[in-house]
Amino acid sequence: MLLQVTTIQFPEIALRTRDAHKLRGFFGNLFKEKSELLHNHYADGSVRHRYPLVQYKVVDSVPQLVGIGEGGRLLTELFLRIKNIDIEGTTYEVLSKNIGNRQWDLSDFSKLHRYKFDTLWVGLNQKNYAEYVLMCSDSEKSDFLNKQLQNSILAFYKGVDYRISERIMATADLSERTTQFKNQTMLGFTGSFVTNAALPDNIGIGKSVARGFGNVCKV
Repeated sequence: MLLQVTTIQFPEIALRTRDAHKLRGFFGNLFKEKSELLHNHYADGSVRHRYPLVQYKVVDSVPQLVGIGEGGRLLTELFLRIKNIDIEGTTYEVLSKNIGNRQWDLSDFSKLHRYKFDTLWVGLNQKNYAEYVLMCSDSEKSDFLNKQLQNSILAFYKGVDYRISERIMATADLSERTTQFKNQTMLGFTGSFVTNAALPDNIGIGKSVARGFGNVCKV
């Protein structure tokens, strides 16, 4: 399966990594009538419980929008209409923006790939976080996180409608980090991992990927 990923970057605007959800709020509101893919809510206000095909990120201070499949076609359509970005009342004029399109082959599971997380990976939900914090040994925690990482990768494939019969393998080298998100402390992880899954650069895996978490890049 070939998957198209579109990335729009704003190289002359510098934001903080934690501003990604504000970026999502701005564009989701600006084009709210255009498509639910931009904000993951339907017209009646209910949540679209699917893998986000439009993701908002700040990587190395550079804000960017990432569109996957249908989401990429939508971003291409809106590209010329982006004139400025407003973050909590501060307006940034868009003096330059770059757009890139690339197709990725997801079907090759014959070799191992190494990836790093450019932003924190949030791999635990409320339930399995409670399990994780009770674990005593580092090896037990590591095995548990590897399993959650495999699940995150599988959720990505499911989200782009690609059914796989291969067994996903993933081994991670991670460090814990805490972050503040919407005035709540959240546990995330930095580091890298090796897997037999072919993942596109700049897609997110795990929780809150629409807001920039779990962004992966091949090493």
